[in-house]
Amino acid sequence: MKIIGMISGTSYDGIDVACCEFTQVDDVIEVVQHGFTSLEYTPELHDMIADSMPPRPVTMERVCVLDTHIGQAFSQAAQKAITDFDFQPDLIVSHGQTLFHWIDADHKAQGTLQLGEVSWIAEETGVPVLSNVRSRDVAAGGHGAPLVSLLDQLLLGHSENPEGALNLGGISNITIAGANLAPLAYDIGPANGLLDSAISAYSKGEKSYDEGGKIAASGTVDLALLAEFLDEPYYSLPAPKSTGKELFHLPYLIEKIGQVPTWNIENVMATLLELTVETVAREVEKYHLAKLYIAGGGSANPVMMARLQERLGSCAVLSMVELGIDPRAKEGLTFALIGFLSMHGLAGQVPSCTGARGERILGSLTPGKDPLRLPQPSTVKPIRVRVL
Repeated sequence: MKIIGMISGTSYDGIDVACCEFTQVDDVIEVVQHGFTSLEYTPELHDMIADSMPPRPVTMERVCVLDTHIGQAFSQAAQKAITDFDFQPDLIVSHGQTLFHWIDADHKAQGTLQLGEVSWIAEETGVPVLSNVRSRDVAAGGHGAPLVSLLDQLLLGHSENPEGALNLGGISNITIAGANLAPLAYDIGPANGLLDSAISAYSKGEKSYDEGGKIAASGTVDLALLAEFLDEPYYSLPAPKSTGKELFHLPYLIEKIGQVPTWNIENVMATLLELTVETVAREVEKYHLAKLYIAGGGSANPVMMARLQERLGSCAVLSMVELGIDPRAKEGLTFALIGFLSMHGLAGQVPSCTGARGERILGSLTPGKDPLRLPQPSTVKPIRVRVL
C-alpha cells in the first residue's frame, strides 16, 4: 500500500512529506521509502502561525483562516511529492499543524488541536485522507503523544540491551525500548522550541533558528540560569506525559531571563542548548541506555549532537540513518505507518507510551474522488518493522 505521511511539527518551519510503501508479511511490516521532501510555509503563513501560538489570544476568524491556509499548504506539499517522486498514493495521512495541546491542572491531556482542513487535500489530489490522528488516543485517556513511539518500539523493541529513540523537534521526546522492558515513551521538554523562540525574538524575526548551532557555540553556559530552568516542575512528573508550546514559550523565557533587549544572546543560546542536553541526558542515564538514535531538526545541529555525545559518555549517540531512516523523514514515515495500520483495522499507538486505556485505531477518513474502499482487516498484529 502506497501512503504519503505529512506533518508540520512544533517548530512550524514547514511541512515534511514522506512517500512510503508498506507490505505486511506475517507479523513484520516491510517499508520502502520512495522519497522525502519538505515544503516551507510562506513567510506570511509562518508568521501567522507564530503569532497564533500559545499564549497569544486568537479569534475564531484567525482559526478559520489558518485552518484553510494550512490545509491548502499541505495539499500543495502532497501534490509536489506526487509529481517529484512519480508516486501515486492509495492514502494520504495529514497530521496538520498543532496549535494547542490542552493539559489540565492534573497534567492529563484533555484535548489537542491540529489545523489544516484536509478537504483541500482530498479535493485537489483525489486521494482519501486520514487526519485528526491524535484525538482518539486522548479520548481514551492518553496524551495523544508521542505517537512516534509506535515506530520506535517496532524498530527497537527486540534489542537485547536498553536502547532509546530521541526526537529533537520543538519539543524533545524519547522512547525507551528493549526486549526486557515494558514500552515507555514521553515528552522530555524543550529541544529546539526555546532556542528558536529566543533567536527569533532577539533578532526581531530576522532569524528563525541558530544555523549549525553557531551562536550557542560562541556563548558560555550560565550555570545559575541553567539550574533555575532545571527546577521546572514538569521534569519531575512521572511518565507518560506530554508538553508543548503551551508551557515552553517566549514569555516563559522572559519571566526567567528578563526583557529581550537585555539578553546576552550568545550566553542565552548556550544555556538553552545545554538545557536540552541535560534534560535528555538525565533520562538516558535513568534507563542506562546503550544506544540513542536521534531524529528531528536537532539531529542536524552539530553542536547539539557533539555535546550530547560528550555528556552521555558510554551511550552511543547515533543518527536514525543507522536504522535506514532519514532523520528528517521519521515523523512523516510514522504517520504513514499509522495510516497503514488504521486502514487494516490495527491500533496505531502503544498504550503504555501514551497513557491510553488500551489500543485504539486512530484517525478520521475523508474520501477522495472515489468511494472509500477499505482493505480486509489484518488478523495478525505486527511486532516488527523492516526498512528495505
